[in-house]
Amino acid sequence: MLSQKARYLISFQYSGTMYSGVMETPPHQATLGVQNYLEKAAEKLRPLVPVKFVISSRTDTGVHALCNTAHIDIERSGGKPPFSESVLVQALNRNLKHEPIRVLAARRVSDTFHARFSALSRTYVYRVVTGCSCPSDLPVFERNLCWVTQRGHLDLAAMQEAAGLLVGTHDFSTFRSASSELPAKNPVKTIDQLEIRPSSGFLMHHVKSSDLKFWELEFTSRSFLYKQTSQPLRMPAIDVDKTSDENASDSPENSQQPKVRRMAGVLVAVGQHRLDPECVKTLLDIRDLMAYPPSTIAPACGLFLKNVEYCEADLDTGRTEAET
Repeated sequence: MLSQKARYLISFQYSGTMYSGVMETPPHQATLGVQNYLEKAAEKLRPLVPVKFVISSRTDTGVHALCNTAHIDIERSGGKPPFSESVLVQALNRNLKHEPIRVLAARRVSDTFHARFSALSRTYVYRVVTGCSCPSDLPVFERNLCWVTQRGHLDLAAMQEAAGLLVGTHDFSTFRSASSELPAKNPVKTIDQLEIRPSSGFLMHHVKSSDLKFWELEFTSRSFLYKQTSQPLRMPAIDVDKTSDENASDSPENSQQPKVRRMAGVLVAVGQHRLDPECVKTLLDIRDLMAYPPSTIAPACGLFLKNVEYCEADLDTGRTEAET
C-alpha cells in the first residue's frame, strides 16, 4: 500500500537552560540541542523515514521559547493514514517524557509550507529584574529566567526614548556580532515594535521583599540580523548558511537573538544612566560592530522567543484532519 506523506507545523516551548540551543548537535556532544530530543521523540512514532524538524527560529544556549515552531514531514508505514493533529501532539509529548520541552500544537499544512521562509515576523521578550542586592535575593522560580541587575531600578522614560530610536528601518551593523560571513549579510533591517514595560514575577505573592521590580522588553521584527533577532518578509532570504543544511544555525532569519541581547543591553544601560538615550542614534550612525559598548550585552537567560507569526492563508490546507 502507498503511504501518504503529511506535513505539519509544530508549535513547541522549552526552558533553554540545560540545552546547547534549539538546533541539533552531534549526538556525542555532552550537551544536546532541543531538536535532538524532538527528533528522538518522533523516532518512536515509527515513521517510514526519519523525521527532521525544520526549525523556524534559532535560539542559543540558555535562551528559552514560549513558542517556537518547526515543520516536519511524517510518512507512516503500511499505508496508514496521517496522524491526527491531536494524536501527534499527545504522542510527541509522551515520548519527550520529563524533558522541559512541550509540544503545544500541531497543524496540518501544505507540502509547500516552510516554517522559516513562510514566517511573517518573530517576537522576542527580554526579562530584567532590579532591586537585588545579590543574586541570592532572586526567588527560586526566577532563576535562569531573567537578567539580575544590581545597579538600582531602571529609568523607564529614558529607555522608552532610546527604544524609539531603534524602531523602524536602520543599518544595525553596530548591533551584530563578529562573523566570518558578515560581508555577505545585509545589515539593514526593520524593527516593527519595541515595547518596554514593568512586569510581574512568577509566583511573587510569597516574596516578602518589595524591592524587586521586573521589566519586559518586547521586540517584534520581520528580519533581525545574524547575532541579532528576526526574519525576511514572506519569501526565502538569500541563503548565507555555512553549510547546505536547511537547519544550519547561521542563516539571517535563524540567528537573531544575540542582536536582541545587544539591543537589550544598551537599553538597560540607558535605564541605569550609564548611557544617554541619544547614544542609540550614535551607535546606529557609526555602523561599526567594534563601537558597541564593552560589557553591555545582556545575558542569554533573560531572553524568550515569544511568538512566530504566519499568514493564515499559508496555513490553510483545505483538508479535513485525518483520524488514526
